[in-house]
Amino acid sequence: MPKPEKSKLEKIPSPCISVCKFRREGHCIGCSMTKGQKKLFKKLKKADQQDAFLTFLLHQQSSLGKYTHWTRSYQRKLTKKGLKRDLSL
Repeated sequence: MPKPEKSKLEKIPSPCISVCKFRREGHCIGCSMTKGQKKLFKKLKKADQQDAFLTFLLHQQSSLGKYTHWTRSYQRKLTKKGLKRDLSL
């Protein structure tokens, strides 16, 4: 499960990495989310819910395969916002 390195949980940015091409059976080729999952993430307001979603997404990417590029891109997005997360399973 991705765990924050800071003692207090902070809201995290969307896992979307701005590729947004839904090809792989309705999954985005950039982040693996479906359109429904993207809408759901926007509704999650609590940091612990967002972290749980991120854990789910990492498992989904692992199951679907071919998403190794996402971790580096999302880590860069987090760094720009001054956040850190362990994105390993």
